[in-house]
Amino acid sequence: MKIAISGKGGVGKTTLAALLSRAFAESGYSVLAIDADPNAGLAATLGFPHPEKITPISEMSALIEERTGARPGQVGAFFKLNPRVDDLPDRYSVQYNGIRLMVMGGVKRGGSGCYCPENTLLASLITHLLLARDEVVVIDMEAGIEHLGRGTARAVDKLLIVVEPGRRSIETAFRIDRLARDIGLRNIAVIGNKIRSQSDKEFLISSLTDFELIGFIPYDRALVDADLANRPLADSSQQVIAEVKNVYHALLSTAGKLAERGKQVS
Repeated sequence: MKIAISGKGGVGKTTLAALLSRAFAESGYSVLAIDADPNAGLAATLGFPHPEKITPISEMSALIEERTGARPGQVGAFFKLNPRVDDLPDRYSVQYNGIRLMVMGGVKRGGSGCYCPENTLLASLITHLLLARDEVVVIDMEAGIEHLGRGTARAVDKLLIVVEPGRRSIETAFRIDRLARDIGLRNIAVIGNKIRSQSDKEFLISSLTDFELIGFIPYDRALVDADLANRPLADSSQQVIAEVKNVYHALLSTAGKLAERGKQVS
Protein backbone atom coordinates (compact mmCIF):
# COMPACT_ATOMS: atom_id res chain seq x y z
CA MET A 1 0.00 0.00 0.00
CA LYS A 2 0.96 3.60 -0.58
CA ILE A 3 -0.50 5.90 2.08
CA ALA A 4 -0.16 9.70 2.24
CA ILE A 5 -1.08 11.57 5.42
CA SER A 6 -1.86 15.28 5.58
CA GLY A 7 -3.69 17.78 7.75
CA LYS A 8 -3.32 21.09 9.54
CA GLY A 9 -0.16 21.50 11.58
CA GLY A 10 -0.48 20.10 15.08
CA VAL A 11 -3.41 17.75 14.46
CA GLY A 12 -1.32 14.62 15.06
CA LYS A 13 -0.56 13.37 11.55
CA THR A 14 3.04 12.49 12.43
CA THR A 15 1.88 10.34 15.35
CA LEU A 16 -0.61 8.60 13.04
CA ALA A 17 2.11 8.04 10.41
CA ALA A 18 4.39 6.53 13.06
CA LEU A 19 1.74 4.24 14.53
CA LEU A 20 0.52 3.07 11.11
CA SER A 21 4.09 2.33 10.08
CA ARG A 22 4.52 0.36 13.29
CA ALA A 23 1.26 -1.56 12.74
CA PHE A 24 2.27 -2.63 9.23
CA ALA A 25 5.79 -3.56 10.31
CA GLU A 26 4.55 -5.64 13.25
CA SER A 27 2.31 -7.54 10.84
CA GLY A 28 5.30 -8.56 8.74
CA TYR A 29 5.15 -5.95 5.97
CA SER A 30 8.23 -4.24 4.59
CA VAL A 31 7.67 -0.59 5.54
CA LEU A 32 9.31 2.57 4.25
CA ALA A 33 8.26 5.66 6.23
CA ILE A 34 8.78 9.00 4.48
CA ASP A 35 9.03 12.25 6.43
CA ALA A 36 8.02 14.87 3.87
CA ASP A 37 7.13 17.56 6.42
CA PRO A 38 9.67 20.42 6.63
CA ASN A 39 9.17 20.31 10.40
CA ALA A 40 10.58 16.79 10.48
CA GLY A 41 9.50 14.80 13.52
CA LEU A 42 8.74 11.30 12.31
CA ALA A 43 12.11 9.85 13.33
CA ALA A 44 11.75 11.09 16.90
CA THR A 45 8.13 9.94 17.09
CA LEU A 46 9.21 6.45 16.01
CA GLY A 47 11.98 6.45 18.59
CA PHE A 48 14.92 6.48 16.16
CA PRO A 49 18.15 7.13 18.07
CA HIS A 50 19.72 10.55 17.37
CA PRO A 51 17.06 11.78 14.91
CA GLU A 52 18.79 15.17 14.77
CA LYS A 53 21.69 13.53 12.93
CA ILE A 54 19.54 12.44 9.97
CA THR A 55 20.23 14.78 7.05
CA PRO A 56 17.21 15.53 4.80
CA ILE A 57 17.65 14.68 1.13
CA SER A 58 16.91 18.31 0.18
CA GLU A 59 20.01 19.39 2.15
CA MET A 60 22.42 16.92 0.50
CA SER A 61 24.00 19.46 -1.85
CA ALA A 62 26.64 17.12 -3.25
CA LEU A 63 24.06 14.44 -4.02
CA ILE A 64 21.73 16.95 -5.66
CA GLU A 65 24.52 18.27 -7.88
CA GLU A 66 25.70 14.75 -8.75
CA ARG A 67 22.21 13.65 -9.83
CA THR A 68 20.84 16.81 -11.43
CA GLY A 69 24.03 18.44 -12.72
CA ALA A 70 23.41 21.71 -10.87
CA ARG A 71 24.18 23.07 -7.41
CA PRO A 72 21.24 23.99 -5.16
CA GLY A 73 20.60 27.72 -5.35
CA GLN A 74 22.52 28.13 -8.62
CA VAL A 75 20.66 30.78 -10.64
CA GLY A 76 19.93 30.11 -14.32
CA ALA A 77 21.55 26.67 -14.31
CA PHE A 78 20.51 23.83 -16.58
CA PHE A 79 19.75 20.58 -14.75
CA LYS A 80 18.32 17.14 -15.40
CA LEU A 81 14.56 16.84 -15.05
CA ASN A 82 14.69 13.04 -14.60
CA PRO A 83 17.64 12.33 -12.31
CA ARG A 84 18.42 8.78 -11.25
CA VAL A 85 16.86 8.03 -7.84
CA ASP A 86 16.23 4.27 -7.75
CA ASP A 87 19.26 3.61 -5.52
CA LEU A 88 18.54 6.38 -3.00
CA PRO A 89 16.04 4.54 -0.75
CA ASP A 90 18.56 1.80 -0.02
CA ARG A 91 21.53 4.19 0.31
CA TYR A 92 19.95 6.99 2.34
CA SER A 93 17.26 5.36 4.48
CA VAL A 94 17.87 4.52 8.12
CA GLN A 95 16.35 1.52 9.87
CA TYR A 96 15.05 0.95 13.40
CA ASN A 97 12.60 -1.58 14.86
CA GLY A 98 11.80 -3.03 11.45
CA ILE A 99 10.96 0.32 9.83
CA ARG A 100 13.10 2.12 7.25
CA LEU A 101 12.88 5.89 7.21
CA MET A 102 13.78 8.62 4.74
CA VAL A 103 13.63 12.35 5.51
CA MET A 104 12.84 14.45 2.44
CA GLY A 105 13.08 18.02 3.70
CA GLY A 106 11.06 21.00 2.54
CA VAL A 107 9.60 21.65 -0.89
CA LYS A 108 10.04 25.27 -1.91
CA ARG A 109 6.94 27.04 -3.17
CA GLY A 110 6.41 29.47 -6.00
CA GLY A 111 8.30 32.71 -5.57
CA SER A 112 11.06 31.06 -3.54
CA GLY A 113 12.80 29.00 -6.18
CA CYS A 114 10.22 26.29 -6.77
CA TYR A 115 11.68 25.14 -10.09
CA CYS A 116 15.08 24.07 -8.83
CA PRO A 117 17.41 21.04 -8.71
CA GLU A 118 16.52 19.99 -5.15
CA ASN A 119 12.78 20.05 -5.88
CA THR A 120 13.34 18.07 -9.07
CA LEU A 121 15.26 15.40 -7.17
CA LEU A 122 12.58 15.20 -4.45
CA ALA A 123 9.78 14.97 -7.00
CA SER A 124 11.56 12.20 -8.89
CA LEU A 125 12.23 10.34 -5.64
CA ILE A 126 8.62 10.54 -4.49
CA THR A 127 7.49 9.31 -7.92
CA HIS A 128 9.86 6.34 -7.66
CA LEU A 129 8.72 5.51 -4.12
CA LEU A 130 5.06 5.50 -5.10
CA LEU A 131 5.29 3.86 -8.52
CA ALA A 132 8.22 1.46 -8.34
CA ARG A 133 8.64 0.26 -4.75
CA ASP A 134 6.99 -3.04 -3.82
CA GLU A 135 6.40 -2.32 -0.14
CA VAL A 136 4.23 -0.30 2.22
CA VAL A 137 5.08 3.39 1.89
CA VAL A 138 3.71 5.81 4.49
CA ILE A 139 4.27 9.51 3.70
CA ASP A 140 3.93 12.12 6.45
CA MET A 141 3.27 15.37 4.57
CA GLU A 142 2.75 18.96 5.61
CA ALA A 143 -0.63 20.71 5.42
CA GLY A 144 -1.03 20.14 1.69
CA ILE A 145 0.00 17.75 -1.06
CA GLU A 146 2.99 19.61 -2.51
CA HIS A 147 5.00 16.40 -2.82
CA LEU A 148 2.38 14.77 -5.05
CA GLY A 149 1.68 15.41 -8.73
CA ARG A 150 -0.73 14.15 -11.34
CA GLY A 151 1.67 11.38 -12.31
CA THR A 152 1.91 10.01 -8.77
CA ALA A 153 -1.61 10.62 -7.46
CA ARG A 154 -2.91 7.45 -9.10
CA ALA A 155 -0.40 5.39 -7.12
CA VAL A 156 -1.68 6.59 -3.73
CA ASP A 157 -4.01 3.93 -2.32
CA LYS A 158 -5.31 6.31 0.33
CA LEU A 159 -4.86 9.96 1.25
CA LEU A 160 -5.62 10.27 4.96
CA ILE A 161 -6.55 13.75 6.17
CA VAL A 162 -6.18 14.08 9.94
CA VAL A 163 -8.58 16.52 11.60
CA GLU A 164 -9.28 17.59 15.16
CA PRO A 165 -12.50 19.14 16.47
CA GLY A 166 -12.14 22.74 15.31
CA ARG A 167 -13.11 24.99 12.41
CA ARG A 168 -9.57 25.66 11.18
CA SER A 169 -8.84 21.97 10.99
CA ILE A 170 -12.07 21.37 9.07
CA GLU A 171 -11.27 24.20 6.63
CA THR A 172 -7.82 22.71 6.00
CA ALA A 173 -9.39 19.32 5.29
CA PHE A 174 -11.62 20.83 2.60
CA ARG A 175 -8.65 22.68 1.07
CA ILE A 176 -6.56 19.51 0.94
CA ASP A 177 -9.49 17.62 -0.57
CA ARG A 178 -9.84 20.22 -3.36
CA LEU A 179 -6.12 20.12 -4.13
CA ALA A 180 -6.13 16.32 -4.18
CA ARG A 181 -9.06 16.10 -6.54
CA ASP A 182 -7.47 18.68 -8.83
CA ILE A 183 -4.62 16.23 -9.50
CA GLY A 184 -6.91 13.22 -9.81
CA LEU A 185 -6.53 11.74 -6.32
CA ARG A 186 -9.88 10.25 -5.35
CA ASN A 187 -9.13 7.75 -2.60
CA ILE A 188 -9.48 10.15 0.32
CA ALA A 189 -10.52 9.48 3.91
CA VAL A 190 -10.60 11.45 7.13
CA ILE A 191 -9.44 10.42 10.59
CA GLY A 192 -10.64 12.34 13.63
CA ASN A 193 -7.95 12.88 16.26
CA LYS A 194 -7.84 14.25 19.81
CA ILE A 195 -11.44 13.21 20.45
CA ARG A 196 -12.36 14.10 24.04
CA SER A 197 -16.09 13.37 24.00
CA GLN A 198 -19.02 12.09 21.98
CA SER A 199 -19.86 15.68 21.07
CA ASP A 200 -16.40 16.06 19.48
CA LYS A 201 -17.09 13.00 17.36
CA GLU A 202 -20.56 14.22 16.38
CA PHE A 203 -19.13 17.64 15.46
CA LEU A 204 -16.71 16.07 12.99
CA ILE A 205 -19.35 13.76 11.53
CA SER A 206 -21.77 16.64 10.96
CA SER A 207 -19.04 18.91 9.54
CA LEU A 208 -17.59 16.32 7.14
CA THR A 209 -20.67 14.71 5.63
CA ASP A 210 -19.06 14.40 2.18
CA PHE A 211 -16.00 12.55 3.48
CA GLU A 212 -15.31 8.94 4.33
CA LEU A 213 -14.44 8.80 8.03
CA ILE A 214 -12.48 5.68 8.95
CA GLY A 215 -11.39 6.32 12.52
CA PHE A 216 -11.66 8.41 15.66
CA ILE A 217 -8.57 8.56 17.86
CA PRO A 218 -9.04 9.69 21.48
CA TYR A 219 -7.17 12.51 23.16
CA ASP A 220 -4.67 11.14 25.66
CA ARG A 221 -2.61 13.34 27.97
CA ALA A 222 0.05 10.61 27.89
CA LEU A 223 1.10 11.81 24.41
CA VAL A 224 1.69 15.32 25.74
CA ASP A 225 3.64 14.01 28.71
CA ALA A 226 5.78 11.82 26.45
CA ASP A 227 6.56 14.79 24.20
CA LEU A 228 7.55 16.94 27.17
CA ALA A 229 9.77 14.15 28.48
CA ASN A 230 11.31 13.57 25.04
CA ARG A 231 10.05 9.98 24.89
CA PRO A 232 8.84 8.29 21.66
CA LEU A 233 5.17 9.18 21.16
CA ALA A 234 4.52 5.92 19.33
CA ASP A 235 4.88 3.97 22.60
CA SER A 236 3.10 6.32 24.98
CA SER A 237 -0.64 5.56 24.74
CA GLN A 238 -2.20 2.13 24.52
CA GLN A 239 -5.67 3.49 23.77
CA VAL A 240 -4.34 5.55 20.86
CA ILE A 241 -2.40 2.54 19.58
CA ALA A 242 -5.58 0.42 19.75
CA GLU A 243 -7.58 2.93 17.70
CA VAL A 244 -4.84 3.25 15.09
CA LYS A 245 -4.90 -0.55 14.79
CA ASN A 246 -8.56 -0.19 13.80
CA VAL A 247 -7.52 2.30 11.11
CA TYR A 248 -4.88 -0.18 9.97
CA HIS A 249 -7.52 -2.91 9.55
CA ALA A 250 -9.78 -0.49 7.66
CA LEU A 251 -6.92 0.26 5.26
CA LEU A 252 -6.31 -3.45 4.70
CA SER A 253 -9.98 -3.86 3.89
CA THR A 254 -9.72 -1.01 1.38
CA ALA A 255 -6.69 -2.63 -0.21
CA GLY A 256 -8.59 -5.92 -0.54
CA LYS A 257 -11.51 -4.20 -2.25
CA LEU A 258 -9.19 -2.38 -4.67
CA ALA A 259 -7.45 -5.63 -5.55
CA GLU A 260 -10.76 -7.38 -6.12
CA ARG A 261 -11.99 -4.52 -8.30
CA GLY A 262 -8.78 -4.77 -10.34
CA LYS A 263 -9.37 -8.49 -10.91
CA GLN A 264 -12.91 -7.80 -12.11
CA VAL A 265 -11.70 -5.12 -14.54
CA SER A 266 -8.96 -7.34 -15.94
